[in-house]
Amino acid sequence: MRRFSHFGRAAVLAIALVCAAPVSAAADPLPGGIYLPYPIGREQVFELVLRQTQFSFVDVGTPGPSQGDEFVLSGDLLQGAATVGTFGEVCTLTRVGPVADSFDQQCVGTLVLADGQITIQGIVSVTAAGPGDITVAITGGTGRYRTAHGYVHATLINATDTGLTVHLIR
Repeated sequence: MRRFSHFGRAAVLAIALVCAAPVSAAADPLPGGIYLPYPIGREQVFELVLRQTQFSFVDVGTPGPSQGDEFVLSGDLLQGAATVGTFGEVCTLTRVGPVADSFDQQCVGTLVLADGQITIQGIVSVTAAGPGDITVAITGGTGRYRTAHGYVHATLINATDTGLTVHLIR
């Protein structure tokens, strides 16, 4: 049976990517009075921290990592000290490599914000060295974010926190 030494780290990064895009226009504050520097219709670039609070691994098929296994994650989205939203994400293993701790996962997540939701999706590849550089697409949204698109870049901070650079266009 193969162990996933980088499984949790990859899942956290994938979650961060799938759930990282709460933004608003320059004149519209986020919860807590946080303002973004760019107007609607332009790219808004901002930093968030994704803080994982729940994590489950669903092992289907043969014991250990195999195609179809899932990571289910949720937590809070922070900007500075303020909690600006929550997220939920599911990552499904789509390929398990011949080398231990190498796999691809399809991740789909949603950011839940006061003014709507933002969805994110992408394939995250993981090797024995870890998940590496992760960038995923913003695929849509609801409410104030109904025209959202762009991308999110994620960097692991620690076992529960992931730094996100969000490039949002709406």
